[in-house]
Amino acid sequence: MAHFHAHAHGRATGRILLASLGITLAFVAVEAVAGVRSGSLALLSDAGHNFTDAFGLGLAAAGFYFAARPGDQLRTFGYQRMGVLAAFLNALLLVILSGGLLWESYQRLLHPEPVSEGIMLWVASLGILVNVAIAWSIGGHHGHDLNLRAAWIHQIGDAASCVGIIIGAAIIHYTGWLQIDPILSAVIALVIVWTAWDIFKDSLNILLEGLPKGLQLAEVTSGIRGVSGVIDVHDLHIWNLGAEERALSCHVLIEDVPPSASESILRDVNCVLQERFAIHHTTIQFEHTRCALADISCAPGRKAY
Repeated sequence: MAHFHAHAHGRATGRILLASLGITLAFVAVEAVAGVRSGSLALLSDAGHNFTDAFGLGLAAAGFYFAARPGDQLRTFGYQRMGVLAAFLNALLLVILSGGLLWESYQRLLHPEPVSEGIMLWVASLGILVNVAIAWSIGGHHGHDLNLRAAWIHQIGDAASCVGIIIGAAIIHYTGWLQIDPILSAVIALVIVWTAWDIFKDSLNILLEGLPKGLQLAEVTSGIRGVSGVIDVHDLHIWNLGAEERALSCHVLIEDVPPSASESILRDVNCVLQERFAIHHTTIQFEHTRCALADISCAPGRKAY
């Protein structure tokens, strides 16, 4: 039943992502045309932002599909990293886009151009509805999934950008201050960087097999050493298989005890790792004090789990 529920949940999330992709692409087209007709750099910037969001939603859908695929003979850990890779590429694209927007905003500040504040107002209002609706649809499904969280954060950032555009349209209407348009464009670019940075950093850390976010290596080491029967632990490595699942490998030094005793130590170590650190995929190799003190390989006396 749980397996069926997981598949049903996955299909529902996939449909939501695909529907959101179609809606976002349609709005990008509307916003781009409106930006050209109104002469608003802020609208064109937001259209570019929304286009990268559409690209990100497409990557999220593909990443979600591949992440759910089981392991095979070529990729024994499965395809969980596909979702992380999609999030990384999405964040990288946003950072590159931000650089272009900041440069164009600088040029427009030097040479202001007239804009139609009425078109800015109505298109930005539509943008708020679109982005909030998509964010709401994704919000109940992203959980701790890095890739879906990236898509959700982008929608919230877009909604905030639209609010800024509405304020800018009002300022232009009542004051005629045209520089507010490129200023808004620059602010949107900075918002893009802000929304992308955490995703970029977290996904890069996973791709480089860094320590999972929120864990301290010393705390895990202390937790293992605190298990009855454990003398020491070394060669400890912890990494993320995907956005959520953590893996660990280490060597644990114990007394020269029979297998029945070492089995109970192994169970206790795994219990600590699961309950305190949410690490469920472990490879633990026991080393016995007799071998360690003699400084010999003691291959028959070692045991791997």
